[in-house]
Amino acid sequence: MLRETLDELKNAIEKAHDALKRDLARIRTGRANADILDTVRVDYYGSPTPLKQMASISVPEARLITVKVFDRTQIGIVEKAIMQAQLGVNPSNDGELIRIPMPPLTEERRKELVKVAKSKGEDCKVAIRKARHDAKDMIDSLEKDGDVGADEADRGRKEMEEIVKGGTGRVDELVAHKEKDILEV
Repeated sequence: MLRETLDELKNAIEKAHDALKRDLARIRTGRANADILDTVRVDYYGSPTPLKQMASISVPEARLITVKVFDRTQIGIVEKAIMQAQLGVNPSNDGELIRIPMPPLTEERRKELVKVAKSKGEDCKVAIRKARHDAKDMIDSLEKDGDVGADEADRGRKEMEEIVKGGTGRVDELVAHKEKDILEV
């Protein structure tokens, strides 16, 4: 039972890390990154469809994203959806390809994006602390019910703290790496 509780904690921390990685990937850096288009939904014949299902997205150079729509009749709708997504970009299309030049970030905007990245990291740490709290409650109840002894429960709590410490350390690493990417000119 104790091992299962610690495994659940590890899984919860891993899920929090995955969510943080997704969130950080959507934050713009100075270079073009196709991940910023992940949230774009296109009204395709009445249903909101992810852009990735309607087009191939590529990054041919450091400051340009290209979108090649599979159904050319939808190119205007796709372009409009990218504009409405408020990504701070200005797409243009030539009837066959949508080009999205990535404007260089100002120093002020870079600092704002670093704050956003740190905020996402803090959200992830909150999720880890919640998982820690749940695991601690489970260990306490196992000890109270007599399923595990006091010594075993103490060892479980120590291992739990080590797991949480490693998880929050990983969050700091991910955020620091993203901060470095954002501030790189």
